[in-house]
Amino acid sequence: MKSRRVGFLGFDGVMALDLVGPIDAFTSAFVEGTDGSPRSCYEVVIIGLANKPFVSESGILFKPHTTLRSVPPLDTLMIPGGRGLRVPKTQATVAEWIKTRAGKIRRIATVCTGVYGLAPTGLLDGRRVTTHWRFVHHFAKRFPQLKVDANALFCQDGPFYTCAGVTSGIDLSLALIEEDFGPTVALAVARELVVYLKRAGGQEQYSEPLKFQTRSPDRFGDLAAWMHGHLEHDLSVEALAHRARLCPRHFSRRFKDVFGAPPARFVEDLRLGEARERLCLADQTIESVAKSVGFNSPDAFRRAFERRYGVNPSSFRKRFELRKPSNRSP
Repeated sequence: MKSRRVGFLGFDGVMALDLVGPIDAFTSAFVEGTDGSPRSCYEVVIIGLANKPFVSESGILFKPHTTLRSVPPLDTLMIPGGRGLRVPKTQATVAEWIKTRAGKIRRIATVCTGVYGLAPTGLLDGRRVTTHWRFVHHFAKRFPQLKVDANALFCQDGPFYTCAGVTSGIDLSLALIEEDFGPTVALAVARELVVYLKRAGGQEQYSEPLKFQTRSPDRFGDLAAWMHGHLEHDLSVEALAHRARLCPRHFSRRFKDVFGAPPARFVEDLRLGEARERLCLADQTIESVAKSVGFNSPDAFRRAFERRYGVNPSSFRKRFELRKPSNRSP
């Protein structure tokens, strides 16, 4: 088997995890050779804008394998994000180079704000894309000819792939590995990296809890933390208002002002988010999960779960089912 070559653009101001997360995913992919020994599925090449080391946003120094002028033929091109790519000169250099090479590359993928380097080429015009939730509105305004999905973890439109913030680069890499070598290889990589093979839902579920924590006054922040640890308790408006020492009507109004959602919706989101985690445990049934996070019945849980994530609990569990890996070592 001949390995596929994946090129990663590198530049000053790159987001380090956008680069090393996908690199570690691709370099962890192996198949069994004809002689029984493990064979690497991918060859990774880091491409510098110049023949010198570049520095990430966090100060990590990277040494490229090659430069834009001497890139070997690529199967896949990965464009990581970072504030450096939003510098006009760097962005123009990257976009111009991509336009000259795109026709010879099977697929092109961006991680997080890496899409800022691909969008100016015009190759994404009219296509569905995504990026980090914090940059969605700015990106959509700057590139109105693109169809921006604010909540997707990653999108594919033709030979182009885009993904949301940072760790979703690993999600996308696993999807590309599965596309090339099947679910068994991708699952082995996910197990090696100790990540989910596939995450259901969109990036909203990961950004919103952080926003709640930073926006919450002390009283409501403490209450939200208590709620998360007591999902099986009575979390009705009356019970929560009593705990916050407010009347139910005033509590509901204040709560919505702080969290941007009524208490019932917030509680349901907390319960469903925790349920997703518990569904991945082998010793949990759908019925036990529903009860443990406070739903009155398994049927009520199933309806709420499907309404929120677009997939029923049983199907969700199958996405995370772990099969016994083959006896091989990288």
